Amino acid sequence: MSKICIVTDSTADLTPAQAESLGVTVRPLSVVFGDKVYLDGIDIRPETFYSMLASSSTLPTTSQPSPGEFIEVYERLFAKGYDTIISIHLSAALSGTSQAAKQAAEHLGKDIRVVDSRSISVGVGVQVMAAAEAVKAGKSVDEVLEAIESSRRNHEVLFTLNTLEYLAKGGRIGRAKSLLGSLLNIKPIIRVDDGVYVDVGKARSQKQALDQIVQIFSDLARGRKVKRIAIAVGAATEAGLQLKDKLQAEFGVVPAFSHVGPVVGVHTGPGTVGAAVEFIPQ
Repeated sequence: MSKICIVTDSTADLTPAQAESLGVTVRPLSVVFGDKVYLDGIDIRPETFYSMLASSSTLPTTSQPSPGEFIEVYERLFAKGYDTIISIHLSAALSGTSQAAKQAAEHLGKDIRVVDSRSISVGVGVQVMAAAEAVKAGKSVDEVLEAIESSRRNHEVLFTLNTLEYLAKGGRIGRAKSLLGSLLNIKPIIRVDDGVYVDVGKARSQKQALDQIVQIFSDLARGRKVKRIAIAVGAATEAGLQLKDKLQAEFGVVPAFSHVGPVVGVHTGPGTVGAAVEFIPQ
């Protein structure tokens, strides 16, 4: 049986402890403030990033790993004795990271399967969790890929923001742009639909937004039970913990908790509170 390694990128918003527990290799993307480049999660942690973001007069930029950087990661893993690498990345609609990974895989000509998660943040994270669990259970390569596909088809991602300013400035607003101009003191609720942001509601307070998120997840369940929940926040830790309690009470599953990292946070801002819920297919 193949010895399989799961690779992802820092936009999966796994904590270092989560990544270590899962046995996952994380390749960071970069965030650029002026002339300084920081590796997401290594050179800069979320709490430092959001403080810098609040005081910065210009929006920082982000950059994906190059094919060469992916080649270095993959070669190091093959040298450790892995036969197969499954590399899971944020939506190709939002970043060229998956394409860079594919170019690296083609260059090496080894057994590397690159997966476009068609999601972002904890939406990538739940797919990585599904893959890592399948690997630990001794599943075959095809079975691990099936577990990822099942997670992708059966999870939903919802988040609320204090403002759409960061999504608009970063050019990542997608089909949520209809909300622009109508959001004075309104909290938008965004769904990640096949890798694209779509507005699905708005609320007049953060509490209302969190309650709406729970209700929308409940409606999306369509009778399915919940397999896993992952929550990620920007600098809004208290609101994230409130959402954690609400989702746990609604579905009876203890959510994983992390912070939205710098590369995603550039586009969503410090007020982000979001969650991915993976349902058990019927």
